[in-house]
Amino acid sequence: MRVLIADDHVLFRDSLKSLLEARDFEVVGEANDGREAIELAWKLKPDIVLMDLSMPGVDGLEATKRLAAELPEVKVVVLTAADDDGNLFEAIKSGAKGYLLKNLKSDDFFELLVGVSRGEPALTPAVARRLLEEFAKPRRAGKQFDPDALTERETEVLELMVRGTTSNRRLARELKVSENTVKFHVRNILDKLHLHNRAQVVGYALRNRLVEAPKEEG
Repeated sequence: MRVLIADDHVLFRDSLKSLLEARDFEVVGEANDGREAIELAWKLKPDIVLMDLSMPGVDGLEATKRLAAELPEVKVVVLTAADDDGNLFEAIKSGAKGYLLKNLKSDDFFELLVGVSRGEPALTPAVARRLLEEFAKPRRAGKQFDPDALTERETEVLELMVRGTTSNRRLARELKVSENTVKFHVRNILDKLHLHNRAQVVGYALRNRLVEAPKEEG
């Protein structure tokens, strides 16, 4: 199995490469960030990309989303220390074929990795249970939107977007949270409003007066 490792920690990459090669996996490349992971995936066409989430520049979630859309034959498995539901749900929605934690036992790690080649998701029982519980939650029928469906934080994100703060980096700076957290909130807003992009969200919010329109200066 041909593997590409995407992680900005060189020491971790070296250790993981040695571990993989000891189990007869072929490590075809190493990427220091999401952008390099995408470029190398196009060039090398690995079977699996082991993708960290927190990397400089293009992060793991964005890289996963792009690879799932552009190179669907390349399977992305998230390998991260971030054990929280926001990252988990966003990674799977972005197209990841698995979500593994870096504290996983090596035997379990390799068993799940081999399963990916058979079309199985690389998920531990605990992670799979969290996903099932999330996806089993009842969804509202129809396209009607309940204004109370947005959380206080999602409303705050929406207000910033309407005022022109739409990039993940700027939103994260304003809210004093990580960019991954911002992406999680934005995706929830899109899902709840049944919309596809941020421009539609801003237009919908203004038309339906979900938040106050920004006042013109001068």
